[in-house]
Amino acid sequence: MASIKKILDFSAPELDIFVRLTGAQLRSRLEPEKGIFIAESPTVIEVALASGLEPVALLTDERLLPSLVEIIEKCGDIPVYCAEKTVLEGLTGFALTRGALCAMRRPSKKRVEELLEGAKRVAVLEEIADSTNVGALFRSAAALGMDAVLVTPTCCDPLCRRAVRVSMGTVFQVPWTQIGETPADWPERGLERLRALGFKTAAMALDDHSVSIDDEALMREDKLAVILGTEGDGLSKTTIATCDYTVKIPMYHGVDSLNVAAAGAVAFWQLTRKK
Repeated sequence: MASIKKILDFSAPELDIFVRLTGAQLRSRLEPEKGIFIAESPTVIEVALASGLEPVALLTDERLLPSLVEIIEKCGDIPVYCAEKTVLEGLTGFALTRGALCAMRRPSKKRVEELLEGAKRVAVLEEIADSTNVGALFRSAAALGMDAVLVTPTCCDPLCRRAVRVSMGTVFQVPWTQIGETPADWPERGLERLRALGFKTAAMALDDHSVSIDDEALMREDKLAVILGTEGDGLSKTTIATCDYTVKIPMYHGVDSLNVAAAGAVAFWQLTRKK
């Protein structure tokens, strides 16, 4: 059964894991393969628990304790820290947490080959730095039927706090892993791994040789990896040159491009229709 402890001071060491450790420190708080991430809000915590993730500690506004009884029971024998709202307001973005944060163990990473067994439609996020965009892309991938998400070694961590929050917990529901361990593993090596698994690759980019997102040959592909690039610069020239398709979304009124999260949603909806 969980033990409940009231925190009276924002500087209490028990709060370090929630308010003072950086994302990098959380990832290596324990053994590297057993790092920690923070799930914010009761809704996201519920999704994480339902996905089988292991809680480490819970922090909440003490007024919410009665409404969190079921979550606390599901968390089992972990410390539950509570504090008055005035204490927790020292936490940046506290209002966005809906009054509850849960430290959880990071799931073990799967190999790309294992993750993509049976997959038909995969999203690949190349060097996307903005955590909001990563979270939004995961939410769209889940909602619109993508089978998995791959992130390149220089992409934002999908389990960083904002990405988890923006994804509304779908980052726990869509299978994902990192493709490659170092920047040198992408794009050539990563694209070769995808081809070896039978995937055709589609680079989302504005290019004179692009085909439309509703291209018949593209839509007919049995296994397709949809690759989206970083904000601003988009995909690297090497990625575009190496992919089987370069794909664009037709636009009007002189608009030249969409935000990467919006472009991803359009691409996922169109290219999962075959499914």
